[in-house]
Amino acid sequence: MPIAAAADCVPPERPFLPQSREDIRAYADLLRSDFEGYIADIQEYFRCLDAERQRAFQEAREVSEDYGTLIELLD
Repeated sequence: MPIAAAADCVPPERPFLPQSREDIRAYADLLRSDFEGYIADIQEYFRCLDAERQRAFQEAREVSEDYGTLIELLD
């Protein structure tokens, strides 16, 4: 998986749900598709955030080690 940045993790747009039961029934197939698409997209978004979190922790660990090296060299 390529390195992600938090800015690369784009949350999906929340699906629209009409207020009217008649509109819900009339557009049921379209609405169902929108909601199923959202569920798939939000899972991908969560995976992206998890990957970025992992990358950030690794970077923080490396920076901490570099800082330790810096402190040792300055002493």
